Amino acid sequence: MKSQSIFQIMRNQELRSGRSYDLGKMNLKELWVAYLTHGTILLYFSLILACIVGIYYTFTGWMPVLASTIVMILGFPLIWYIIHRWIMHATFLYQIKWTASLWKRIHFDHHQDPHLLNVLFGSPLNTIPTIIIVGGGIGLAVGGVPGAFAAIGTAIYMACFYEFFHCIQHLGYKPKSHYVLRIKQLHIMHHFHFEKGNYGITNYFWDRVFGTFYTDAKSRPRSPTVFNIGYDIKEAERYPWVMLKTGSPPRDRPEGSNFREQKKSSTHQEQKAA
Repeated sequence: MKSQSIFQIMRNQELRSGRSYDLGKMNLKELWVAYLTHGTILLYFSLILACIVGIYYTFTGWMPVLASTIVMILGFPLIWYIIHRWIMHATFLYQIKWTASLWKRIHFDHHQDPHLLNVLFGSPLNTIPTIIIVGGGIGLAVGGVPGAFAAIGTAIYMACFYEFFHCIQHLGYKPKSHYVLRIKQLHIMHHFHFEKGNYGITNYFWDRVFGTFYTDAKSRPRSPTVFNIGYDIKEAERYPWVMLKTGSPPRDRPEGSNFREQKKSSTHQEQKAA
């Protein structure tokens, strides 16, 4: 395929929309365009700017702002770990009719088809209220109103940062950076080998603390629920709301999945990086 310039890629209306694109078939240039023109990311950038304006109009000194920013930078990986492990991978959400659609959108769809861009990003209807409540609450406690704006803006920036590297981890692209290659390998194993571990995205410190970190496929048996995160046919019969919303039974692997190739590639990259 002939290499395209960034301007040629930007003229691709379907790609610019960031919808229904398979990251496994995209290159890095295409990802940058899809990411920077995606409505969710543009909304996040706008909210970061709004938080900067909020800091300006409520400014009482640099200490509350800096303290809240630092606390959020340090705390974000733990917040992400808690949400990812105990909410996104929890079973109680699909067992309740009123939260089944929420669980489907925030994580089930992503595990059913890990490379699909339009379900990789969290829905702003879910992420923004969470960031405002959690991040704003922490910032308010640390630095008052300007601290709340600083913490919210920092949390949104961290979410953007996480989402970009999350895309990289599902991109059909081998990173040149050893660090990025390694976190890509760890996340691929979360999706294609054993989902009850490696909950981090760019930081696996809390996985190590809570004993959910593993470095290679030999460390854990392959999970039969790695693609449906526990919502199998039997569970769908008991709690049908996600299945009814999807319009089809849960799959035990993505449609058109190249699981064997993913696993082989991941193993090869691990051996080369070792």
